[in-house]
Amino acid sequence: MKNRIVDANFPRTLDQRVYHLGLRAGEVANRILTLGAPSRAHGIASCLDPTPTPFTLTSERGFTTITGRYKGVPVSIVSIGMGHPNADFFVREVRECLNGDMVVVRLGSCGGLIDVPVGSVVVPKGSIAVTRNYDFDFVRGEEGEQPYRTSKPAFADSVVHDAVVDALKRTRPEGVTTPIVENTLNASADSFYSSQGRQTSFPDHNADLIDRLMSEHKDLATFEMETFHILHLASCWRAQPNPAPQSPAPPLDRVATAPSIYSGAHPPSTQAAIPDVTAAAAGLAPLPRIRAAAAQMVFASRTSQDFITPEGVASIEAWAGRAVLEALVGLEIDSDRLHEEAGSVWEIKEGDTAQTVPR
Repeated sequence: MKNRIVDANFPRTLDQRVYHLGLRAGEVANRILTLGAPSRAHGIASCLDPTPTPFTLTSERGFTTITGRYKGVPVSIVSIGMGHPNADFFVREVRECLNGDMVVVRLGSCGGLIDVPVGSVVVPKGSIAVTRNYDFDFVRGEEGEQPYRTSKPAFADSVVHDAVVDALKRTRPEGVTTPIVENTLNASADSFYSSQGRQTSFPDHNADLIDRLMSEHKDLATFEMETFHILHLASCWRAQPNPAPQSPAPPLDRVATAPSIYSGAHPPSTQAAIPDVTAAAAGLAPLPRIRAAAAQMVFASRTSQDFITPEGVASIEAWAGRAVLEALVGLEIDSDRLHEEAGSVWEIKEGDTAQTVPR
């Protein structure tokens, strides 16, 4: 790998890998399931077809991408860790590796704010951001100043939302009785603790935070840390030409993030060009877009204080993971709105025998 960085505005290596995810064009598909834990990503990836062999890459920053096919359709599973900053790296860097439409479903754990049992799956219609007010005096407190701020909602793509709900209903295992809750509102916080109303030894002034949020948003159902940012970026992105590097200076003289491509997995993409989504979309109407939704697995109940068991986690992850894959491959994307296949890690080459995992 050529490991120098060529542009400080949007860092890439000389062989066109983005800085944090370590990906290049042809290594991430248009349909993407994103989640937090690498172990969850590898578990869901066991559902992928054996041909072509799934491509697996883990960046030095901890992002894991697994790309292959599910029922013959190219998909990627991307583990991004936690929080808005990592969600930002994910959406922005994947978008710059990809031509055509980008469809994202976030599958993650959450805290339940409504009276549903742990193990329930919530598919929110939208999300608000809850952020710590850094201008608030957390030592002395302030009259008339709120210690936490909330945003207006960012909404899920309605078609993707409905596809996820439908797939969860169709694939629900026998004996699973926990509910599927839809068309609620999520709150994405900038902290697992203070901005979600948890009490620690810090003076967070958050004892009434959940009650305030519930009074302001009657359909609020879940707390987590990523969905808002993904929905927000999806709603405001518009196809436009790639900006030219800000400086013609030579590559920066430093070592770049070196991704680890798993031995025995599919070799890397051979696509060398940086995608230009606007140029590739010439003549398309509408222009390419990002469509996003989320499915949230209730691991903790903030009303009863129950927490899911390890056996419950395994069961709900297997069900919800397969359901999201089903939803993604069931969404129609016209061929001229897809990233090119030649040279990609999901290309089926002459002599390969296309196989799908028995379902």
